[in-house]
Amino acid sequence: EKGRQRFNINWSQLRIKYLGSKNQKHVTGAANYPVSFVYIKATEGISIVNRYYTADYQQAKKRGIHVGAYHFFSVRTGAAQQAQFFLKHAKVKHSDFPPVLDVEPTTAQIEQMGGAEELFKRIRVWMNIVENATGIRPILYVSQSFVNKYMNDAPDIKQKYQVWIARYGEYKPDVKLVFWQLTSDGHVQGIHGEVDINVFNGYQGQFDDFAKYIVCTNMHQQPSNFFH
Repeated sequence: EKGRQRFNINWSQLRIKYLGSKNQKHVTGAANYPVSFVYIKATEGISIVNRYYTADYQQAKKRGIHVGAYHFFSVRTGAAQQAQFFLKHAKVKHSDFPPVLDVEPTTAQIEQMGGAEELFKRIRVWMNIVENATGIRPILYVSQSFVNKYMNDAPDIKQKYQVWIARYGEYKPDVKLVFWQLTSDGHVQGIHGEVDINVFNGYQGQFDDFAKYIVCTNMHQQPSNFFH
């Protein structure tokens, strides 16, 4: 949306065409990559639902694109309430990518809620409820600065959960990195405006195993070459 204008996604044309300018990466050649997976915002807090979520989810699935849902975490409402709100509105099927908790509080917000210890306590609540309900362990989305400043204070979270990190340079963080958001101002053919561009931390075969693992986990099986 831009003002009162709404721009539909042309799902049949999706192609990554530009990796953005908000980065410090050294890239040569022209970008022209297929879209292998998408994450769609489902909910925020306990009152916001993405009105386009269901339609976009269906379109991605229709075209064979791996899809997952994420929840934008609010520091103003209870973690258990937020988890139930996400579960009510998001689609987390056996073939979908793991649900994601998007945590982006400012330093001031963390201080106002009682500090990092309180934030991590709420993160644990959300993650545990969603994992118990879906049978899939969620992924934690945070920034590089959050990792550097706070993650060592929660070694259990750092050890237990895979992390999707927003980092526009090339530094690899000391976490179980699964997805890397390398820019927030990329261009994707078929989508109007700027788009977050993300990559999986692994080669094609490891990506295929990751996708298979999600399905097999729910069938109480596991492929032999799953990438950790």
